[in-house]
Amino acid sequence: MEATPAVAALSALAHESRLGVFRLLVRAGAKGMAAGEVARATGILPSTLSSNLAILAAAGLVAARRDGRLIVYTAAYDRMRDLLAFLVEDCCDGSPAVCAPLAAVASQPCRAEGAAG
Repeated sequence: MEATPAVAALSALAHESRLGVFRLLVRAGAKGMAAGEVARATGILPSTLSSNLAILAAAGLVAARRDGRLIVYTAAYDRMRDLLAFLVEDCCDGSPAVCAPLAAVASQPCRAEGAAG
C-alpha cells in the first residue's frame, strides 16, 4: 500500500462513529450487515450513517452489495490487511521480538472472510 491510500483509510477511521461502524462490520464477517441493522446497532441516524458509510467506502474500507431491497455492507478485509501491513512494514527495523507477531497477524487471511453465515 502506498502512503496516499493509507492516509485516506486512516482519515476515514479517525472518527469515533466511523471507527465503530467499521469494527462492527469486521465482527459481522463476510455476511455483512444491512444498513438498517448497522443503524440500530450503533444508534446512528440514517442520514449520518449514510455519510459515514460513504466515507468508509471511498477509502476502500467497506463494500456494499444489494440483497433484494436491502443494501448490505461488509468490511473490505483485503484493504484492512493492506493497511495493517503498511503500518507495521518497517516496525523497529525488523526486530522479531516486536514486529513478528504484528506482521503475522497482518498477513493472515481473516477467518470471517470466508464465513458467510
